[in-house]
Amino acid sequence: MSESESVSDNGQAGGQTGPSTPDELLAHLDGLGLGYDLHRHPPLFTVEDSKALRGELPGGHCKNLFLRDRKGKMWLVVTLEDRPIDLKQLGTALGGARLSFGSPDRLMKHLGIVPGAVSPYALFNDVGREVKVVLDKEMLTFDPLNYHPLSNEMTIAVSPDSLVAFLRNLGYEPEILDLAALA
Repeated sequence: MSESESVSDNGQAGGQTGPSTPDELLAHLDGLGLGYDLHRHPPLFTVEDSKALRGELPGGHCKNLFLRDRKGKMWLVVTLEDRPIDLKQLGTALGGARLSFGSPDRLMKHLGIVPGAVSPYALFNDVGREVKVVLDKEMLTFDPLNYHPLSNEMTIAVSPDSLVAFLRNLGYEPEILDLAALA
């Protein structure tokens, strides 16, 4: 990003009309002083792809569920990759919502990404701050945590504190749930 561009309160580069790029996100993290280790790899679309291709990448490996209810409310649930999630129990924990997965169109509209690239870092593109964030309590005990930075051809390893600082900088206060207790 050039010196003449700025990142607005909504996390997007000034004057930008489309979703942010991975380079813009990484520049934002650099500007905040939030450290990360960047790993490039072939495209990963599923947890199984990640397990097969990650090699010795240390830390907590995560999955991200983009969910909605019938009223159009949306959540991004970020949890450990092997955590079973019962959507009915999760919906009850979130106030009685009947949850289902958000469509690829909704994912692109609100988070500016395609399936396979979902991560908490996609909230950088949630201009209207319409997506609520839920983090797995146990996941936050791992250091580092691994996520895609708007592209499923990269992974960044970050500390739990850096993840939460990033979310708070964007204006989110993540809900931290004991998702193991719901399994």
